[in-house]
Amino acid sequence: QVQLVESGGGLVQAGGSLRLSCAASGRTFSTYTMGWFRQAPGKEREFVARISWSGKSTYYADSVAGRFTISRDNTKNTVYLQMNSLKPEDTAVYYCAADSPTKVGGWDYWGKGTLVTVSS
Repeated sequence: QVQLVESGGGLVQAGGSLRLSCAASGRTFSTYTMGWFRQAPGKEREFVARISWSGKSTYYADSVAGRFTISRDNTKNTVYLQMNSLKPEDTAVYYCAADSPTKVGGWDYWGKGTLVTVSS
């Protein structure tokens, strides 16, 4: 079982930056693909970014590519999302997720989310 706890959300003006963190429990963090998702009010949850277990491979949604950067520190069991040039449409609850290499199917573990609000 893996527990994920997000932090770093808050209120920021358009054009500003925030860095989200996701701390994971367990000894197998370094084997997981990690991802960030978000859910805006009244909308479905959507994919934001993911990073491979080694950190060498990353992938972004078109809406955030070039503005957001996902990274990880396996020595700290933590994944990050650096968000720059924030826009009001980035306002959402941001969730961290983990995909175990030993389980079949989609993302296996989820955090409870952290709220990001971008004011215009």
